[in-house]
Amino acid sequence: MPEATVTVRWPDGRVQSVYSPSLVVHDHLRAGAGYRVAEFVQRTHLALDEASERVRARYGMACTAAAASQEDVRAAGSRHDPDARVTVLDIQPPLPEGEPR
Repeated sequence: MPEATVTVRWPDGRVQSVYSPSLVVHDHLRAGAGYRVAEFVQRTHLALDEASERVRARYGMACTAAAASQEDVRAAGSRHDPDARVTVLDIQPPLPEGEPR
């Protein structure tokens, strides 16, 4: 199962890498896009839930690394105003055209 890393810049300038066990994050986030902190936390939570369920379907258990990433994003988001902007700097690997997530 291909995995991805999302690199974000929080409103305070801090850069964070967020692990996903699936490329499904491309369905929820766009490299170069800015989101309100509250929206980013919600989108990331949905993406990582979906990614973890894909791991469960394939391997019979949820991905604990996805859960840890969710907690890291939630904690970082709680330190900022919900209406401040967070920027997705990059998602690696990029999604090849026609490639299933």
